Amino acid sequence: MNQQSSEITSRSAALATIGKLAAPLRRQVLDELRQSIIAGRLPPGARLVERELTSMLGVSRTVVREALRQLESEGLVSIVPNKGPVVRELTLAEARDLYSIRAVLEALAARRFVENASDQQVELLQQALDATDGAYKQGDPAYILETKNKFYDVLFDGAASETLSSMIGTLHGRIWRWRALGLTHPERSSERDKESVAGLRAVLAAIRNRDADLAERRMREEVTRAASEAMRLLSSASVQNS
Repeated sequence: MNQQSSEITSRSAALATIGKLAAPLRRQVLDELRQSIIAGRLPPGARLVERELTSMLGVSRTVVREALRQLESEGLVSIVPNKGPVVRELTLAEARDLYSIRAVLEALAARRFVENASDQQVELLQQALDATDGAYKQGDPAYILETKNKFYDVLFDGAASETLSSMIGTLHGRIWRWRALGLTHPERSSERDKESVAGLRAVLAAIRNRDADLAERRMREEVTRAASEAMRLLSSASVQNS
């Protein structure tokens, strides 16, 4: 086996064999590959060789090929001439675009949540935020991502817009990589955890007051702070690698 074709197998812990669950097989493979990319177990630039993926995941090439095609549409995988599918590199330009779009969509979601969510959904959002706060205090990046994703799931569900949820879902498939990077980066600001929770609590306070304008503004402000931190960390990485 040559060096290039062993890029995946050299990280044998990157992927788990797919079991026989209720979810469709294609969905399980897609989720496993997506999460491995987001978490950095399959790092930027890694080749995704079909025969290695089929062996590691225990599925057919057809299923793997379909999953890779979906990941390409989500912006997580690129098809490179003479190399095939690879995990897309992270760039400053892409990050700026993604965070600019994220600020608009999530701010709109906060507004729609105020306009459409029930009192029960507000309480679910409170519970999700409390769980996120607890995860930050534990300091486990994977658990932080899990609880924060739940917070946003509740937010988007309460916004009651299938179109908006679909657009944000596609965006988050790409933005999660930046969040994972920020949570594990050695130069991450020690104050960012508290700042993030405080920003989301400000959003929730505006939601509880049923102030759509303020909720929209507070969410935009929080995404802007997250973008500033991501740009700082990525700029630092670019300098170190230059």
